[in-house]
Amino acid sequence: MDQIAINRAGCTEEFHRAGEHIHLRAGDGFPIRLTRLSPTKTSPKKPTKGPVVLVHGAGVRSNIYMAPVEKPLPIMLLEAGFDVWLLDWRASIDMPPSHWTLDDAAVHDYPVAIAKICEISGASEVKAVIHCQGSTSFMMSIMAGLLPQVSTVVSNAVAVHTIVGPLARLKLLYVTPAASKMIDHLNPQWGLYVDGFLPRILDWLVRATRHECNNAVCKHSSFAYGTGFPTLWRHENLSDRIHEWIKGEFAFVPMTFFRQMGKCVKAGHLVSTGKYDELPADFVAQAPRTDARFVFMAGEMNACFEPEGMQKTFDWFERHAPGKHMYQSVADYGHLDIFMGARSSVDTLPFIIDELER
Repeated sequence: MDQIAINRAGCTEEFHRAGEHIHLRAGDGFPIRLTRLSPTKTSPKKPTKGPVVLVHGAGVRSNIYMAPVEKPLPIMLLEAGFDVWLLDWRASIDMPPSHWTLDDAAVHDYPVAIAKICEISGASEVKAVIHCQGSTSFMMSIMAGLLPQVSTVVSNAVAVHTIVGPLARLKLLYVTPAASKMIDHLNPQWGLYVDGFLPRILDWLVRATRHECNNAVCKHSSFAYGTGFPTLWRHENLSDRIHEWIKGEFAFVPMTFFRQMGKCVKAGHLVSTGKYDELPADFVAQAPRTDARFVFMAGEMNACFEPEGMQKTFDWFERHAPGKHMYQSVADYGHLDIFMGARSSVDTLPFIIDELER
C-alpha cells in the first residue's frame, strides 16, 4: 500500500447519513460526489425554497457540516424548506488523495456540480454556503463567470482577501516551500498512527510543542492550518463529544495547496496558478463576473484567517455593487466552530438561514 493510501485509512467509515448520492466526474475526469439529503420527520416532504449546496474546506469532507451538535446546518435547512445538497469536491478526504490546487476545483469541479444540481432539481438558480478553501476556490470560479446559476452565497472565514497572522504568514512564505521539497502532503491522522521518517518527526514536533488538549488530531490540524493553539476553533465552543468526533474528520491535504495559498497570502488576495485560461491571474484586478449576492461572515476570534480579510472582501464587493452585499462579524467564535460549536444551532446557524431566505 502506498504512503497516501496508508495515511488516509483512518477516515473511511460509512458516509454520515442516508441520502441520494450522485457520483460525478469533474471536467478533468476527477471523481467528485453530490449528496442530496432526504427529508426528515421534522422537515417538509417537498422542498419549497430551491436548492442550496454546502461546500467544505480542505482536507475534510462534506460530513464536517454534520457535526454532533443539537441541530446541524443541513437539517436546519431541510426544516426551513430548502433542497439541500452536500458537495464532496476534490479536496474531500472521501475522494482519492490528489495534489490539487484551488484552480483545479474552480475550473473543473464547481461548474459540473452546479450544472448537475440544476439538471436534477429543475431549478434555474442555486444558493451556496462555502467555507475556507471551499470558499476561496468557489469564489475563484464564480468571480471568473463560471457559475452563472448561483444567486446567493454565504461565505465563512475567508473569501478573496487572504490575510493571516504574522507567524502563520512566515510559515507559509518560508517554511512551507522548504518543507514541500521533502514531503508532499500533511495528514492530521498522523496523530493517531504514523508511517515514515518525516511524518514521525512532524508528529514528535506537534507533541512537543502543543499542549492545548489531549486530542492528537486536533493538535495536528492546528499545526497544519496555522499557528494557533488551537487554530480551527475555540475549545470553549466545542463539547467533549464534538472534540472527540473531529478525530475522524481531518486527513490528507497536499502541499500543492499550501504553496498556492502562500502566494495568495503574499499578494494579500486570491491569485491563480496560471494553469487555466478561464481564470484571471489576479482576482481583484477586474470586477467580478457574477450578479450573485454575497454574505461574508467571520468569527472575531478566527486564528486561521484574520477577520480583517473578510471585511476587505466585503468592502471590495461593496464598491462594485453598493448596498447589495453584507458582512457579519461573529463574536466569541473562531473558524470552524461557526458550524460545529455546541451552541451553533442557536448562535450562528440561524443567521445563515435568514440570509439564504432573503
